[in-house]
Amino acid sequence: MSVNLRSVFAFAKEYHQKKESQKDIQYGTAGFRSHADNLDYVMYRMGVLAALRSRAKASQAIGVMITASHNPEHDNGVKLIDPLGEMLEQRWEKLATDLVNVPDSDLEAQVAKICADEQIDNNDQAKVFVGMDTRYHSPQLSRAVVNGVLALKGTVTEFGIVTTPMLHYFVTCTNTQHAYGLPTEEGYMSKLINSFKALRGESTTHQGNYQNQLYYDGANGVGSLKMLGFIKKLNGALNVQVFNSNGKINFKCGADFVKTNHRVPEGLPAEALANGGRCCSVDGDADRVVYYFTDKEGVFQLLDGDRIATLLAGYLKELIERCGVQLEMGLVQTAYANGASTDYIVNQMQIPVACTRTGVKHLHHKALEYDIGVYFEANGHGTIIYSDKAKQAIRAASSDEETRSEEQRKTAALLLQFIDLTNETVGDAISDMLLVETVLHAKGWNLTDWLASYTDLPNVLEKVYLADRNVITVTDADRVVVEPAGLQESINEIVSKFAKGRSFVRPSGTEDIVRVYAEADTRENAVQLAFEVANLVFDRAGGIGSRPVKMAC
Repeated sequence: MSVNLRSVFAFAKEYHQKKESQKDIQYGTAGFRSHADNLDYVMYRMGVLAALRSRAKASQAIGVMITASHNPEHDNGVKLIDPLGEMLEQRWEKLATDLVNVPDSDLEAQVAKICADEQIDNNDQAKVFVGMDTRYHSPQLSRAVVNGVLALKGTVTEFGIVTTPMLHYFVTCTNTQHAYGLPTEEGYMSKLINSFKALRGESTTHQGNYQNQLYYDGANGVGSLKMLGFIKKLNGALNVQVFNSNGKINFKCGADFVKTNHRVPEGLPAEALANGGRCCSVDGDADRVVYYFTDKEGVFQLLDGDRIATLLAGYLKELIERCGVQLEMGLVQTAYANGASTDYIVNQMQIPVACTRTGVKHLHHKALEYDIGVYFEANGHGTIIYSDKAKQAIRAASSDEETRSEEQRKTAALLLQFIDLTNETVGDAISDMLLVETVLHAKGWNLTDWLASYTDLPNVLEKVYLADRNVITVTDADRVVVEPAGLQESINEIVSKFAKGRSFVRPSGTEDIVRVYAEADTRENAVQLAFEVANLVFDRAGGIGSRPVKMAC
């Protein structure tokens, strides 16, 4: 096989041109995202880069997922998946940014530079998996990715419409020679469902305060489509009613809408509201999930990623102690984690907590430092990672008749099923949902019971639109502003006025906005704190459009 790099440039110039008017774009925490009309040339070049990455990684499969996750319907995006289901290596994020931003005339030279710098032999095989979400423009963007791979004479496997976690799973299965599972949709579903049913056991699906009915908001995305398939195979082990399955993706629904607006999505069945039903929402590509209900007083109650992390970590700790295996468990959060959750984890659960920068790739790498690493962002994106040491120790305990009691062996066997129910590749809304349902069922809890474990501090998340988000730089896991000079000191002055006050600002990785997080002792104080900090950022960092207004309390 011989690759002519000139053909890469020629094909791009003919079919996937980059217009001179198109602004530079940056590979952020979730890859490239923009209005779909701006992405054709980006997709083509990411197909090229995926083929190069496969060759750089000894011809292992690399994934390319076409999605804009929780963004509006007119947006789309693309992110690459590394061989073991991780996000793209950070050093290659810069290569992606450089490759996308060169003019067409420099494309051939830029590809040649990557090949030289990374010592890539274009005679090697390149294997690329491509998946996409349900947006109407995803198929044409997928074709651009495929063209990029083929221009470098790579081989492409197109999985069509899949969730982002499914593509991560397919990549991992293939590169582990199926040790992680079968790289098919059927293999994915069977692995999760078989483990879920084994954990639930033969007992009644109702247990204690737990009722076998879940209301599932699919965000009008791929998560609703795939959940309908799951329901058939669950065969009553979990009764799921899907809503928001055929409208505009993420529009007034989905995990991001529920978390940001702190209210139920549109389309929620009336009986769920009337009866305090157990509800969850996923996002457009089904890699994040949050739970919620309306209490007896009609008040909306949210159980977000912080709550999911504490629920799962607490259950895992119980099982580990019961089977007598000595393992180090840690929980990883971001600055967005509610301060009350951190206090509960450290002082009540007595589990170590680490804080990293926002973005699951940062949490994922930190979680790898533990035998069992639990990580979730507050937005509901996260998972659990089990080290080889942990898996081997638990497997050994499950069959150790000499030193383990029958109860310890049974508990270790449960842990092995729990591991199989976990999609360890950077977070999976469906897997996480089934894990939550497993723990709630085991404890006999409803959402009121779950909520009672600790009380969140009231918190608010605001957006401030800027001319250029890059004027703000942050450090200390996104909690401290470095530039503009003096901004952090002014934020500190405002925070000092509020009891239990905490606030930080963080520029978006994909658009020209800065997010302002604030928490305080009361909802009114959290809203006021967010309002004052947002207006400070607007004035000091080049805000555009309307000034931030105070949220309703």
